This record gives sequence, C-alpha cells and structure tokens, in this order.
Amino acid sequence: MGTDELLRSSAARVSKVLDTSKYQNLDKAKLLEKIDDDIQELNLLKRKIRQLEHIDEKAESEVSSESPTTENGGAEAHTAETSERAGEEKKEIAHWKDRTKSTIDHALQTAEAIRKDNKPRWFQLVGLIHDLGKLLYFFDSQGQWDVVGDTFPVGCKFSKKIIYYDYFKENVDAKNPLYRTKYGLYSPHCGLDNVMLSWGHDEYMYHLAKEQATLPPEGLAMIRYHSFYPWHSEGAYKYLMNEKDKEMLECVQAFNPYDLYSKTDVRYDIEELKPYYLELIDEFFPNKIVQF
Repeated sequence: MGTDELLRSSAARVSKVLDTSKYQNLDKAKLLEKIDDDIQELNLLKRKIRQLEHIDEKAESEVSSESPTTENGGAEAHTAETSERAGEEKKEIAHWKDRTKSTIDHALQTAEAIRKDNKPRWFQLVGLIHDLGKLLYFFDSQGQWDVVGDTFPVGCKFSKKIIYYDYFKENVDAKNPLYRTKYGLYSPHCGLDNVMLSWGHDEYMYHLAKEQATLPPEGLAMIRYHSFYPWHSEGAYKYLMNEKDKEMLECVQAFNPYDLYSKTDVRYDIEELKPYYLELIDEFFPNKIVQF
C-alpha cells in the first residue's frame, strides 16, 4: 500500500472511530471499554502516519524542495486571503488533539494572545502567519507527511530526541555512511542557517517570509523552528548551533507557549479583526501580494 493510499485509509478509519453513535445504549462498563479500544486504535493510526513521515523525509527531498515556490507556479494572494483559505484545510491536516479548530482560528487566537501581552507588532504578525505554510498542501505536497509534524535536521545523524525515533530505521539516510554520522554534511557549530531541516509548512513559510517580508531575524526563527521540538524543547543538536542560534532559541521558546496554549473555545470575528491585521500585514509585506 502506497503512502497516499495508506493516508486515505487512515483518514477514513479515524472518521469511523470518531463516530460517537456507536456509544449509544452501552452500559458504563462497555462504554469505557469501547472508548479505550478507540483510543488505542487512534494511537496506532497516529504511529503509522509518524512512521511514514520518518521513512520519507531525507536529505535528497530537502535539496529538491529548496525553492519555496512550487513547480506548478503556486499562487498569488494577499496574506489575509491565504489566511482564510488556510482554514479550509482543517479536515485534512488538523492537529489530532484539536480537530475542530481550523488554521485561521488558531492563527487569530495566537496573534490575539500575543497582542494582549503588548508584544511588538512583528511578533503579532508571526502569530498570525506561522502556520500559513500549510497552504503547501494545496500545491506540490505529497500528503500530510511533508506538510505537518515535528521538524528535524536531515543530512546528519537523527537524534533520539525526535518523536518516534525508531521509525527512522527504514529511512534511506539512516543507512547512508555520511548522513548517519554525528555531523554528516555539516561541521561543528556551523549554525542552523546552514542546516537543512525536514520539509514542511514551517520551512516553506520561512522561505516565503525571508524573501518577501521585512520581519526581523527573531520572527523568521520563530516561523522556521516552531515545530523543531527536538531542539527547542529537548535540547538536541546543540553541537550544530552557533552564537546566533543561542539568541534565536530564546526567541522560539518565548513564542512556543503562544502556539501551544492560546487555543481556546473562543472564536474571533474575522471581519471585526480584519482591518487591524490587514494593516499589520501590509506593514511587513510591502508588496501586498504574496507569491506562494
């Protein structure tokens, strides 16, 4: 079974598992047993998808994905338009623990939490656009595995701090004599700017913002590294860091709580907030139109 076929099958199975009608008319004991069975099945499906991510992410893929614009030409749009369209992909690539929230909901919740804390305007914009790279799903994405998920360096030894590390045994890079060494393609403290990270929405949006926006280095780091959990949460890959990375790490760690803990049941009125964020977007995207 191919990657796409397995993902479609998994998605269909998740929908079936989440159908709560089967819980009706069960006594307490059977209800708890059924819920436990469903939780175990969801965890199994999650592990299968993570396995696909780790098998398919390799250095060769990152080299071919260096250009942030897609082979089919991508699209041009005002950033506000892309934010709204990004909300459409919630059924396909939503977080497992937050399936009812769309990307635009999460973007506004993150940005508003940052704004409430009186952070700089560029920081607020990062909260709004950090996940817009998920629009990659509509272009040249191969599936969920190269859009979402934790990120990590490729072209060197995989850290055991990466979630589901054991699945890398099937990855071709893990068998490459150079890539399986500690430094691989890199050198000690070469700096993360010189390191290829696994391709996904973070890397895609980082390159777009780097080329088309006037965000400071701290904002670009927040976008690029917000899913790089082995680094900013587990302390891995310090041997690749330079002095700049030490400063950027503090910035990413300052952003991370807004990304993770701003999710609430509150849904903001997009039309009410649009004038403020349109002005904010235009301030840092001088060309107004973003080439995706």
